[in-house]
Amino acid sequence: MRTFAYLGPSGTFTETALDQVPEAQGANRIPVATVHEALDTVVSGEAEAAMIAIENSIEGGVTSAQDALATAPGMRIRSEHLVSVNFSLVVSPGTTLADVETVAAHPVAYAQCAKWMAEHLPKAVHLPAASNVSAARDLGSSVAHAAISTPRITEVVESLEVLATGIADSSEAQTRFVLVSRDTTLPAQTGADKTSLIVELPNDRAGSLLDMLEQFATRGVNLSLIQSRPIGDRLGRYRFVIDLEGHIRDERVAAAMLGLKRVSPRVMFLGSYPRADGQRAVVADRFSDESFTDARDWLREIVSEAPAR
Repeated sequence: MRTFAYLGPSGTFTETALDQVPEAQGANRIPVATVHEALDTVVSGEAEAAMIAIENSIEGGVTSAQDALATAPGMRIRSEHLVSVNFSLVVSPGTTLADVETVAAHPVAYAQCAKWMAEHLPKAVHLPAASNVSAARDLGSSVAHAAISTPRITEVVESLEVLATGIADSSEAQTRFVLVSRDTTLPAQTGADKTSLIVELPNDRAGSLLDMLEQFATRGVNLSLIQSRPIGDRLGRYRFVIDLEGHIRDERVAAAMLGLKRVSPRVMFLGSYPRADGQRAVVADRFSDESFTDARDWLREIVSEAPAR
């Protein structure tokens, strides 16, 4: 039977994202505690793929996932999935809002409810939890008086009471998840694609970041995400997590990748895959596949010493 890993326990937003994967329906599912553990199941072959959160519309990139992808060998993103995110405040039976002095929550969830917390529980202490579900599930055995969790948490832990719903600061918040495996087969181009990379700069010198960015700008490649992360071996060394519009088989993207390889000591290709929102890239005529092909044919005629037309 096919096996998929996800940040558990059952009922998390990550499992909701996994529900969007047709191949995962009826498959064996392994709930794990961390992103590193999820990727380890793929590396070891215990799972064929893992669903992980990679970006949030409020907090930006999920740094733990970015760092894990930078160090896990041979990972490829197969697909991306968007999940609308909202939260409820749940308690053990009999607990009132006035009783709440400590709140268990995943750090990303807590940050997304900061305004509500400041207004209703300004003195409450945040107790970090591994997941939105574990925060609520462990209420009876922890020192937390309440937990921030998913709207469907009472389906998983029936003994809980809901004190407040819709407590997220933005009702439009979304989290972007990616399905990661070691399958190197490239999904077909759709015209509405995204490519993910991790790029290291060669050294800490003036202009090195510009050298990297010019590889995209001069070829009309738009970046939808760029975030720096410390490499960790010494101060001043960074890698950049990049999402760009387009597929590696698009001429402009392929040309940018070749340029990156010349200016960077390490370029990790994490995959080209269809965008979850289906939004197609807007490409100027001079950056179309046809313009690159025409330019290459023109140069080939010159170097072949063919008679001028």
